[in-house]
Amino acid sequence: MTEARMAYPDLRHPFEEKPINQAGSVTILYAGKTIELQQTLPGEDQGLWVTPEDLTRINGFELKPQGACFEDLCIPLKDHSPLLKQETGQQWFDLAAFADSLEQPYVNDADNRVWSFGEIPDKRQSMMNDAMAPDFEVVDREGKVIRMSDYKGKKALIITWSSW
Repeated sequence: MTEARMAYPDLRHPFEEKPINQAGSVTILYAGKTIELQQTLPGEDQGLWVTPEDLTRINGFELKPQGACFEDLCIPLKDHSPLLKQETGQQWFDLAAFADSLEQPYVNDADNRVWSFGEIPDKRQSMMNDAMAPDFEVVDREGKVIRMSDYKGKKALIITWSSW
């Protein structure tokens, strides 16, 4: 009978395991940004409770009297909304429940305290209504970086192609 062996058993897992974030902090991935929060509501095992200031840092939404607002988009919040909580002398906002209400996709790695949020559908819809392309950059054939923002105020035809 043959026995399966690895050529270099000592290299089976050559990488040192390191924590993703500092003890007690939470890492949030959204729109190409990595945001580390030192302060979240302790003792909560469901939801992601953040301060209103951190909400703005994460996705640009601000809490206003008319609701959670991003530019012209406002999501009404009632005074006793389950998204809001007053605790430890601080107002808290449940970002995960907000994402659920907006049908925004997200994943949570509870062991490593990492949350990754997809695009907010209502933000994407407003971009489609305005017919404005998001700012992005590509490298042309000569290695020159082309940015969409270089064409601000001008009409641009964008042609894409993929071989897959």
